[in-house]
Amino acid sequence: MTQPTLMVTLGDELRPLVEARLGSLAQIRFLGDVPAAQRQSALAAADVLFCLRPQLEIGDDWPNDPAWRFVQFMSAGVDHIDLSKFPKSAQLASNAGGFSEPMAEHILAMALALSKKLLYNHRRMQQGVFDQLSETGTLRGKTAAILGFGGIGQATADLLRLLDMRIHAVNRSGRSDHPADFVGTLDQLETVLRAADLVVICLPLTPGTVGLIGARELGWLKPDAMLINVARGEIIDQRALYEFLVANPQASAGIDAWWVEPFRHGEFRMDYPFLDLPNVIGSPHNSPRAPGGGKVSAERACDNIARYLRGEQPHGLLDPVAANMA
Repeated sequence: MTQPTLMVTLGDELRPLVEARLGSLAQIRFLGDVPAAQRQSALAAADVLFCLRPQLEIGDDWPNDPAWRFVQFMSAGVDHIDLSKFPKSAQLASNAGGFSEPMAEHILAMALALSKKLLYNHRRMQQGVFDQLSETGTLRGKTAAILGFGGIGQATADLLRLLDMRIHAVNRSGRSDHPADFVGTLDQLETVLRAADLVVICLPLTPGTVGLIGARELGWLKPDAMLINVARGEIIDQRALYEFLVANPQASAGIDAWWVEPFRHGEFRMDYPFLDLPNVIGSPHNSPRAPGGGKVSAERACDNIARYLRGEQPHGLLDPVAANMA
């Protein structure tokens, strides 16, 4: 029986890993190996596509009627991809949870830094203020609201529970086998936010989550709440967040995901000077970046392709209508 063809549009550095994990299940072709004149036809004939930024990687060679039955994206977020370009019959899968562990560590680092006011006191010491007697904060015994309880949310919960934090999770089903003190849906967002000392946003960007956190939702928070966003900037109303942080100086935010970023928009831009605020810590959306993290993520993506090729249910399947933001 002829093996299905897997077309990989990613860099050649992944070749050993892809061949080791999938070589027995598929005929593997890297797009970079295909002569330019044959690329469109080779892409059209592939059964499975493995990609990160397909519109950029494929470019003008995009086939009119590809035979793709399964498409595996390397990234967990797919809002930068026009999913309408893919065959309606194809199964599309994100790399959900591919970077869970480094992102959970990043969230914990931000939460501890905000709680302990590390950057705030560092800046004051630069100004000559040595305030040894002022209290900072603690995460112990507090409540964390985790919006999005997939791989990242669950890995974050595992770390926060080590500090005796209560976990209130929100996902689509309102159910989870992963340990949590409460699991609900977005219909219960007000209850979850009002109880939270720490809010972690790791939801995918969809039409249903754009602008999810606005002035009303921020108004439900405690005046000293911490909010960390590692998902997408567009989930939070930018102006509302800035005004909330100015009006509530005891509140704080860790922003890893910004509204306008180079990867998706070609530039980094803020409409409000968040980084001038003493209660904000920013990072350049590098929460997934850690030594060896890319290899682990690629392994998980390959293992998901293997599930499909073996006739098993893949993880991270997308609804193109709900997920597409193009």
